[in-house]
Amino acid sequence: MKTVKLILWSLSLILCAGSAQAQFNFNKLIDTVKKVSEATTEIDEPREIEIGEGVASNLLGAAPLVANANLQKYVNLIGRWLASQTERPDLPWNFGVLDSANVNAFATPGGSVFITRGLLQKMHSEAELAGVLAHEISHVLRKHHLKAIQKNAGAGLMGDMVGEATKNNSNRESLGKIVNFGTEMYARGLDKSDEFEADRMGVVIAARAGYDPYGLPAVLQTLQGAKPQDSDVALMFKTHPSPSDRLDILETLLPAKLDSYASQPQLTERFLDTLGIK
Repeated sequence: MKTVKLILWSLSLILCAGSAQAQFNFNKLIDTVKKVSEATTEIDEPREIEIGEGVASNLLGAAPLVANANLQKYVNLIGRWLASQTERPDLPWNFGVLDSANVNAFATPGGSVFITRGLLQKMHSEAELAGVLAHEISHVLRKHHLKAIQKNAGAGLMGDMVGEATKNNSNRESLGKIVNFGTEMYARGLDKSDEFEADRMGVVIAARAGYDPYGLPAVLQTLQGAKPQDSDVALMFKTHPSPSDRLDILETLLPAKLDSYASQPQLTERFLDTLGIK
C-alpha cells in the first residue's frame, strides 16, 4: 500500500509538470500502478494451481519419484484422506515420494506434496508420515509458498501473471519466470512463522483424520539427533527452524488440546509392511 501511495504522489508531480516527457512518464507510471495493484491482489485458484504444477514439474526434474507403485498409492491414500479433513478438499491433491536420500518434504501451491525417500526411511509409523504430510498440506492451505512468491517475485512480474494479458502466449514467459523463481525458493525456505503455523495446523489435521497427533513431534525428535552439517539433512536445517525450536512451540499446544487424542492409532505395522521392513 505504501508503494502505491508513493507512485500516486509521483503521478501528481508529473501531472503538474505538463510536458510531453511528463506525459510519457505518466503513462509508464499508470502501467506500474496497475501492475502493483494486480500483484497485491489474491491470485485465484486456477492460477495458483498452474504455478504449483510448474514448480512440481521442476522438483520432479531434480529427483524422480521412487519406482514403487504400491508405495506411491499408499502415500497418496494417506495424503488425500488428510486433505479431505481440511477446508480445501477439492484441490487436485497429489502426493509422491521422491527418490532422494536427502531428508526433506515439500509442498507446492495448488496441492502437490512430496516427501523424500530419505525422510520416509527415518519414520517408524503411519502416524509419523501423516504428521509430516499434514504439515505440508497446511502450507498449501495457508498459501505460504504462493504468498512468498507473490511478495518477492516483483510487482511487474506478478502483474503480468495476474493480469488479463496472461492469456496471451507472449506472457507465458512471465509464468515461466515465476515458476522458476518459486522453485528457487525451496533452497531458501519460508519464514519461521510459516513453519511454526504449519506444525500447529499439521498436528490438528492429523488428529482430525484419526491419527495419534504426536506423529509429527516424534519425527522432529528423530531429526533432533541429526548433525546439521551432514549432507543428507543440510538443506532441511537450512530451510527450516531447528527441530528443538519446533518442538518447543508444539509443547505449548499438544498437552493442553490434543492429549485426549493420543490414544488414536499409530499404525506402525501397516507402515512397516508397506515399506518392506520386517
